Amino acid sequence: MDVWIAGLVFVVAYALIAVEPFDRTIIALLGGLAVIVLGVIDQHEAFAAIDLNVIFLLAGMMVIAGILARTGLFDWLAVRSLRLADGRPIRMLLLLTTITAVLSALLDNVTTVVLIVPVTISIARRLDVTPVPYLIALVLASNIGGTATLIGDPPNILIGSAAGLDFTAFLVNLAPVTVVIYGAFAVIAYLMWRRQLEVPSERRETAVEATERATITDRPLLVKGLVVSAVVLVGFLLHQALGLEAATIALLGATVLMLVGRIDAHDALREVEWRTLFFFVGLFILVEAVVHVGIIGGIADWLAVQTAGNETVAAMALLWFSAGASAIIDNIPYTATAIPIVERLIESGLPADALWWSLALGACLGGNLTLVGAAANVVVANQAAQAGHPIGFFEFMRYGAVVTLASLLIATVYIWLVYLR
Repeated sequence: MDVWIAGLVFVVAYALIAVEPFDRTIIALLGGLAVIVLGVIDQHEAFAAIDLNVIFLLAGMMVIAGILARTGLFDWLAVRSLRLADGRPIRMLLLLTTITAVLSALLDNVTTVVLIVPVTISIARRLDVTPVPYLIALVLASNIGGTATLIGDPPNILIGSAAGLDFTAFLVNLAPVTVVIYGAFAVIAYLMWRRQLEVPSERRETAVEATERATITDRPLLVKGLVVSAVVLVGFLLHQALGLEAATIALLGATVLMLVGRIDAHDALREVEWRTLFFFVGLFILVEAVVHVGIIGGIADWLAVQTAGNETVAAMALLWFSAGASAIIDNIPYTATAIPIVERLIESGLPADALWWSLALGACLGGNLTLVGAAANVVVANQAAQAGHPIGFFEFMRYGAVVTLASLLIATVYIWLVYLR
């Protein structure tokens, strides 16, 4: 009975998130609380399923980004970017997505979008265009860039820990195909948005001329903020050696910046987008219920049985199934569920490399298919809504589906050529 209840609640909640008759955060919370009230999982299990590393990482970075915004930094960066692109929107989009992809590989994609979105919205405001195409492109680029390294996307961290793969292994095996995929994305982005982002030359010139007035408004606070941010970013790169989770580093950085910057904690915490964090709370509980009753595990077990003994079928099925599943239930809990299945396949004699990299590519790239497929997607969607530019579920999917399909086709060729021939 619990299986039917969990499945029904999940499907209804997901459908409501897609059509969004009311706020998606309320829908996620209602869905998560429903599975507790209906007895599918108890409160202890439900609350234990909430990934506090994700929640506190986001909270810490939101505080840091909010304090940096007070200094005028994001307006200043928007100005520099506008000048570099000569005010041309499509150039601007490609410049921002390239920066986002690179930073997502070096940091992580959630942190990157938290920092880049304010810049993007400022640029769109100056050009007097909607920021929605830019924001959708940023999400897609961040998930592609994050695929390249161990720390770029949370699924990779989970896989690296389970498989004993280090930063270098991810860089060597995933960075090359990620570069190719990003190249394909850049072409697709240009074709999809070049006409939509056209603006009169007079407006471009006015926007570029107006940039002369943009300056840093609080240099002492900016210096402190940049120093703390640099230390936090180094901490992210060294978090395994330090024995600290990314959330601890982010929260420590935010706290230190509030202290040295003499920022009132009440004011700083206003910068936290609680709507985003509570959406994740509801989603984590909802997904845990589906995992708890065995729906996801049963599907994965069936996949293992159907593909056992055939390495090509196993790798390709894992790649495409992971992409589809990650788009529906978020790639973090899916990856955690899929790892034991991959280990079982490897124990049966199938090649480890083909399976681990198929899982990583599928989980990371599949996050681009829907608005709830990855943490970065949800963060950007809620930042956009807060700024008055909501991104529709199907609006995102219209572009995400094209990019995801192209990405998976390239990944399929790569896995077959490098690991299966």
